[in-house]
Amino acid sequence: MSTQQIAMMIDVDNATNQYAELRPYEGLARLSKSLASSAPEDLSRHLASFLRPLLDFDFLDLIVFKEGSSEVLWHSVGAGQLPPADVPMEETTYWWVHQKQQPLCIADWKRDDRFLGRREALKKLGFEYRSLCRVPLRTQHHRLGMFSVGSSRPHDYSEEEVRFLSLVADMVALAVANALNLQKSRRLQAELEARNARLRLLLDLTNKMAASLELHEVLRQVIIGARRLTQSDAALLGLQDVENGQWQVKAFAPDDIPLDDEEAHVLAEILGARVLASGEPWTGNADMAARINATANSETVVAGFRNSCVLPLLSRGRILGILALGRREDTPYAADEIDYLMHLSGQGAMAIESAIVRGELHRLKDNSDEEKVYLDEEVPREPKFAEIVGKSPALQDVLRQIEVVAPTNSGVLVQGETGTGKELIAHAIHRLSARRDRPFVKLNCAAIPSGLLESELFGHEKGAFTGAIMRKAGRFEAADKGTLFLDEVGDIPLELQPKLLRVLQEHEFERLGSTQTQRVDVRVIAATHRDLKQMVEDREFRSDLFYRLHVFPLCIPALRDRPEDIPMLVRHYVDKYAKRMNRRIETIPSQAMETFRRYPWPGNVRELQNFIERAVILSPGTVLRPPLVELKQAVPGGGSKLSTLEEAEREHVQRALRESNWVIAGPNGAASRLGMKRTTLAYRIRKLKIPCRPQ
Repeated sequence: MSTQQIAMMIDVDNATNQYAELRPYEGLARLSKSLASSAPEDLSRHLASFLRPLLDFDFLDLIVFKEGSSEVLWHSVGAGQLPPADVPMEETTYWWVHQKQQPLCIADWKRDDRFLGRREALKKLGFEYRSLCRVPLRTQHHRLGMFSVGSSRPHDYSEEEVRFLSLVADMVALAVANALNLQKSRRLQAELEARNARLRLLLDLTNKMAASLELHEVLRQVIIGARRLTQSDAALLGLQDVENGQWQVKAFAPDDIPLDDEEAHVLAEILGARVLASGEPWTGNADMAARINATANSETVVAGFRNSCVLPLLSRGRILGILALGRREDTPYAADEIDYLMHLSGQGAMAIESAIVRGELHRLKDNSDEEKVYLDEEVPREPKFAEIVGKSPALQDVLRQIEVVAPTNSGVLVQGETGTGKELIAHAIHRLSARRDRPFVKLNCAAIPSGLLESELFGHEKGAFTGAIMRKAGRFEAADKGTLFLDEVGDIPLELQPKLLRVLQEHEFERLGSTQTQRVDVRVIAATHRDLKQMVEDREFRSDLFYRLHVFPLCIPALRDRPEDIPMLVRHYVDKYAKRMNRRIETIPSQAMETFRRYPWPGNVRELQNFIERAVILSPGTVLRPPLVELKQAVPGGGSKLSTLEEAEREHVQRALRESNWVIAGPNGAASRLGMKRTTLAYRIRKLKIPCRPQ
C-alpha cells in the first residue's frame, strides 16, 4: 500500500471521528423545542428518549431544590434514589454539585471515597452503580438543582460527554425555570382572584350591615358573612352584659345543631375566656377547645368541630362580645382568613353598638324637641372620623369604604356636589393610611390659571418662562412619599392631562423647562363635582385619565339625601360658633329644627355651616334665633302652586332641547337624552305646543 493511500485512509478516519463527535450536538435544537413544551413531570421522559441513542446510561435523574435551602422541591420519577432520612442532604453528591455549581464525574464508585455515606446508603437500598455524572441545573440568576446519569459500568463517561451533558443541562434548566415560573404565576393569579372575591364579599356584607336598623338583623348578617368568608360549618355570636358580665348567645348557625340556653351560655363563656383578656383572636383544634374548661361537657363544647376560631367584637376599645366559628374538616384557619374576619368583626361591632343605641333611643319617652336634638348627639362617633359629623346609613357607607381603601396605595376619586366635604374625606383617607406621617398636599385645580397649573403641579426650572427667576418644586415633589389631593380635577386643561396621566402611571415627570426625569411616590386623591363620564363623552376629558383616576370611586351623598344628619350638624356648628364668639346657646326651637330638616340645602354642608354662623351672630340670648324667612321661601310646599303634569313634561322636554342645542336626532340629541325615539319626541313637541328653536 502506497504512502498516499495510507494518508487518504487516515483522513477518512479523522472525518468519521469528527462527524461522530458532532452528531450528538445536532439534535440540541430539537431537544430545546421538545423541553419547552413539556410539563415538569414529562421532562425526564423526553430527556431520556433524546439521550438514549447518544449516551450509555442505566438511569437518568432530575432534582430541583427549594430556593435557598436543601429541601427538595421536585424530583423526577426515575431510577435515581433520594438519600434516606438518616443521611443528611448536605452529605450527598446532590448537594456537592448544587453548592459547587460544577459537574461531578465519578469514574468508579468502588474506588472513590469522597462520599462514603452516600455509597453505604445506596448499598442499604440494594442499588449500586459504578459510573456517575451529575451536572448543575442553573440559569443566569438562580441555582435550581441538577441533572444526573449513571451506569453500572465503570469509566463510562468521557470529558467530551460531560461537556455535552452540561449543554443539555442548560436547556433543561431553562425548561424547569419556565415551568416553575408558570406554576408561580398561576398560583399568584388564583390567590389574587380569591382575595378580590373576598374583598367584594366583605364590602357587600358591610353595606348590608349598615342598611340593617334592627339588632337581630345586624347579628344575622354578621353570622352569615363570617361563615361565607371562611367556609365555616357553624358560627356563634355572643354578647356580654356590661352590668353583670353574663353571656347571651344572640345568633347561632346552623339551626340543625341542638343547643339549649344553658349549653349556649356555657359555650359562650368558655370561648370568650380565650379572647377577653388579650383582645386578640384565638384559633385551635377541638381538643384545645375542650381543655379550656375541664368541668364543662366536652361534647357540648366541641360539637363535632375539628377547628375553631374565636374573635373579639371590639368597638371603641371595648369588647362587646365574641364571634366564634367552627369547621368539621381538619383545615386550620389561615392568617388571611383571620385578617378578613377581624375586619368583619370590627364593622359588625360598630353596627351592633349602633343598633343597640338606636333601640335605647326608641324606648325613650320625651316630647321635647329640644331634648331630642341633644339625644341625637349622644350617638357615638368614630374617633378616626372625628371631623366628619353624621350617622346616616349613606354617610356610614362612605366611611366604611374609606376604611377599606385607606390602607392601600390605590388612587381614589371623590365625587359629590359642591359643599359636601370632599376635602374632609381626602384628609380621612390620608390619616388612616400608612402615609399618615408624610405630607398631605392639596391643590384646587380650578383656582389656578391654566397657564400656571403645569408649573404648580410639576415645578419649573429657572428661566423656564417669563418671571421664573428661580427653580421651584411642584406639588408632586412636595407630596413625595405622601398624599396629593387634587380638588376640581375636572377643570384640568386637556393639553395638561397627558402629563398628569404619565405621572399617575409611571410615577415620573419633568419640571417645566427641564429634561431631567423626576421620580416620585405619591398617592393621588382626586375630587370633582362635575360628571367626568359625561365630560369624556363630550371629549372634554381624556378617557384614559378618567379610568386611571376611577380606580376606587367614592360618591359623597348630598345633604338632602341624609336629612337625619341635619340635627347633629346643626348642634355641632352651633357649639362651634358659640364657643368662638363667646356665646352660650342652650336651646334650638323645634320650629327652627323642622325648617332645617325640610330645606333642601342646595349648597350642602357648606351652606348649612355658613347659615348657622349667621344665626349664632343674630342670637343675643341662650336660644338660637335663625333668620328662617330666608329658608321658608325655598322650602317645598311653602305656599307655591304645584305645576301640572303637562307643564312639568313641557319644561322637561324644553330643558333637553336647550342642553342639546335644539338638535333632536343623533347620539347627543334631545331624543337620546330623553331615552325615546326621534319620531316620538317630534310628536310630543307638537302635542305640548313647544315653539320652534328661538332665534
